[in-house]
Amino acid sequence: MTAVELGEWLETDLSHSVGWRGTDAMLHESIGHASGRWIVDILGKPESELNDDDYGHMRRVVGYIRRHLAQEPANVVTSRWRYSLMNWGHDPLKSIR
Repeated sequence: MTAVELGEWLETDLSHSVGWRGTDAMLHESIGHASGRWIVDILGKPESELNDDDYGHMRRVVGYIRRHLAQEPANVVTSRWRYSLMNWGHDPLKSIR
């Protein structure tokens, strides 16, 4: 997904409806949603401004997407699985088209 596509997706109710919020009941945002905001920030930076934390997050994102792509459900289009992946910056339907 592009930074614009991801940013627009993160504003939707569906985006907010999925994801793990961790063990802290005070977290109002899922971990994947927070990751998506960080991805938008990374995509908006010139490469020269990326830091070690940004590169570490990119590795984490790639690992998450790889693990979850292996768990594809029968109904991809309206699945929480797809919406969670989209929060992490990957729409599995885009690779199908």
